[in-house]
Amino acid sequence: MKNGMEITEEIVGHALMLGADVGGSLPAALLTDCPSARADNGQGSVRDQGTYIIIGLFHDPATPEMDYWEEGRGTPGDRQLGAIGRRLAGWLHETYAINAELIPYQLYDGGIYLKDAAVLAKIGSIGRNNLVLVPGYGPRIRFRAVWADIESVLPAPVDHTNPCMKCPGYCQNACPMRAFETGIYSRERCLERMDADKMRGKERIDYCRRCELACP
Repeated sequence: MKNGMEITEEIVGHALMLGADVGGSLPAALLTDCPSARADNGQGSVRDQGTYIIIGLFHDPATPEMDYWEEGRGTPGDRQLGAIGRRLAGWLHETYAINAELIPYQLYDGGIYLKDAAVLAKIGSIGRNNLVLVPGYGPRIRFRAVWADIESVLPAPVDHTNPCMKCPGYCQNACPMRAFETGIYSRERCLERMDADKMRGKERIDYCRRCELACP
């Protein structure tokens, strides 16, 4: 009989077969006190048991509509990720009789800090632009999570060489809100731009992606 780690590896492989571009896993307990949670004085995960399967989808700059946000519907890319996650949870229940569910995207709906989760799952590393840099894809990956009632261990270390070391800071220079002016990412300035985008009254909002798209 397969152990938890072997099943987890199979789950990630199945997620890729279903259409995800990247995937990884981590014990849920690791997120309860993750860096973003500490910075927000909040809780990183309401669960301290089981495993989070992190799935990611490449958002090609050639198809910007993947990121267009609609009230009550989110983005087309997130809907694709949600469909993959639900199919993955269903497959896991049917194949191994293990309970699993797609985790909501938003924190206030019961979501998790997806960037922290992706880094802890060894999918990528945080870059200067405060986005997860994934080998082969850069910062153009969007994430969702599936929780599975199965125990796992922390993945083996991966050598994600910091790609920002020799970069002159294209992302920081491209930011229209000067969110990196102090050398530390300002979430408040970034949110100002996002709020301004919402106020434009468009049915489909194409949020600012300049720091992401400037990354080579």
